[in-house]
Amino acid sequence: MTGYVADLTLAHRLADAADALSTARFRALDLRVESKPDLTPVSDADTAVEREIRALLAEHRPDDGLLGEEYGETPTAGTRQWVVDPIDGTKNFVRGVPIWATLIALLEDGHPVAGLVSAPALGRRWWAARGTGAYAGPDASRGTPIRVSGVNRLADASLCYSSLDGWEKAGRLDAVLQLMRDTWRSRAYGDFYGYMLLAEGALDVMIEPELSLWDVAALVPIVTEAGGRITDMSGRPAPAGGDNSTLASNGALHPDILRRLGSPPRIDAG
Repeated sequence: MTGYVADLTLAHRLADAADALSTARFRALDLRVESKPDLTPVSDADTAVEREIRALLAEHRPDDGLLGEEYGETPTAGTRQWVVDPIDGTKNFVRGVPIWATLIALLEDGHPVAGLVSAPALGRRWWAARGTGAYAGPDASRGTPIRVSGVNRLADASLCYSSLDGWEKAGRLDAVLQLMRDTWRSRAYGDFYGYMLLAEGALDVMIEPELSLWDVAALVPIVTEAGGRITDMSGRPAPAGGDNSTLASNGALHPDILRRLGSPPRIDAG
C-alpha cells in the first residue's frame, strides 16, 4: 500500500478494538469514574481503550511515537507519532449521551496526515488521509465521500460552538455572541461532532476556545480533505499552538470569522 492507506487501514483496526471496549462500558451500571487533577472526568472505558490502542500500536508500529490523553507520551527518534483521545466527550459518555468518539491521528513532523473519528453509539465513523479525500460511514467497507458546504454568506451559515464560559475567559464572549446573532442558525453540538457535521456539509462553522492536541489532531485531515479549513484564531493551521483556540469552516467563511474573532482580546489595565 502506498501513501497513508496502510495507516488508515490500521487506524480502522484500532477503532474496531476501541469500539468493542467502549460500547461494552457505555451506560454500564458499574462504570467507574474518577476526577483527574484538572477535575475533568476519566472513566474506566477511557483507560481501557487507550491501553488497547497502545498495545496494538506497539505490535504493528513499534518504531512510531505515541501521545495519548490518559497515559502521556511514548517518544521516538523518528518523525511519526500517533495521537489518541480514547473517548472524546467523556462527560457525555458518563451521563449516557451517545455523542462521544475515539479519535486517532497520525502526525509526521508534527503535522496531522491521517485521522479517524469513530462514534459507535451513533453508528458512524469518519476518516481521511492526505491526498485521499474524506469519507464517512458505518465502517471502512461502507464509506462514502463527504464534502463541506458551499455557503458563502454568514447570514446563511449554520454555526456550531462550545463552552461560552470558555469564550468569556478568553475575552471573546461579546464577539462570539454577535457572531451567533449574525448567523442563520447556531447550535452547540459539542466536542468532535461539530467538526464532523462541518466536514459533511451539515453546518458551516465550528469554533472552540481551547483544545489539546489529542482533541484536534484527528479532525484536521478530515476537515481539510473534505475541502474545509481549520486554524487557530490567528489563522495558523491547526494544531499550531498559540492560544489553542480552533476555528473550522467550509473555507469560504473563514476570513470573515477571523476578522471577527481573530484579534487579540483587549485586556483592561485598570
